[in-house]
Amino acid sequence: MRSSIRPWLLYLALVSSGAGAQMVVHNDEHLATDRPEAWAMNYVTASTFMTAFGESPPLAPGQWSIAAELGLIPRLSDTQQRVAFNGFQDADLNKSPVFGRLRLTAGLPAGWFAELGYSPELVINGSRPRDLFSLAVGHRLFEWRRWAVSMRAFGQHGAAEGDITCPSPLADIADLQKNPSGCKAPSDDRIALNYYGADVTAAWHFEPWSLYADVGAVRTEPVVQVDALVFTLHDRSRLTARDVLPYVAVGASRDFGTHWTVGAEVLYVPLTVRRDSDRDREQDPFTSVRLLVRYRMN
Repeated sequence: MRSSIRPWLLYLALVSSGAGAQMVVHNDEHLATDRPEAWAMNYVTASTFMTAFGESPPLAPGQWSIAAELGLIPRLSDTQQRVAFNGFQDADLNKSPVFGRLRLTAGLPAGWFAELGYSPELVINGSRPRDLFSLAVGHRLFEWRRWAVSMRAFGQHGAAEGDITCPSPLADIADLQKNPSGCKAPSDDRIALNYYGADVTAAWHFEPWSLYADVGAVRTEPVVQVDALVFTLHDRSRLTARDVLPYVAVGASRDFGTHWTVGAEVLYVPLTVRRDSDRDREQDPFTSVRLLVRYRMN
């Protein structure tokens, strides 16, 4: 997700390349919500949304559960990856095909619960999470026969790193047809995946199954810090995007005995983007299938 470096800067880089000079560029921008770069930043952030994965767990104070979550990240087309320079140039957004998180949930007094999430720092295709933690606090609002409704507030803080703007296969390729960015080395880009939000979940039980729908809104605050060597430039631009994104998740879970629960859901996050300044906005949402396995202590 390279910043929109102005054309005259690229020209300066080309004409000065023979002199061996290197200019550090800080082309910082706060992006409009429909910019291709902002769409990509929110797309990546949406893949990490900490959905409820069903109704709030009926945990007594001091009781706890652990869970492992895995969400699929759809592979983007060449057109969707053309987000740099306001949709003019490609970025390598097809890094990890999945997003994973571990969850620890504890029961609190008066029917409240707290949940801590952590994404292990595993390297996949040159990218990995960095200190990516999430936290949720919720309460079961009411129960009636087979129905239960719960509500949460949640947030996330942390980042992911990878060679996004200058992927390693392009490093120092002289042919500008293959390497139009002029990448001299793999970049070391970082995206802050910070957000906070709230949701409401309605669930319907018919033992041992449960069906649910989760509706929420998230204030996303992704920030990309570019760190790329292009031509004779050291691009250290910083891109910021802010948006409020609704989402819907629908799913089902099944209990296996008194300890184990397995669930699956589909997450839908509507996103809009203007890929051409001469065209209207278009819908390009994030949609993912997610799985969760939970172990509950007695």
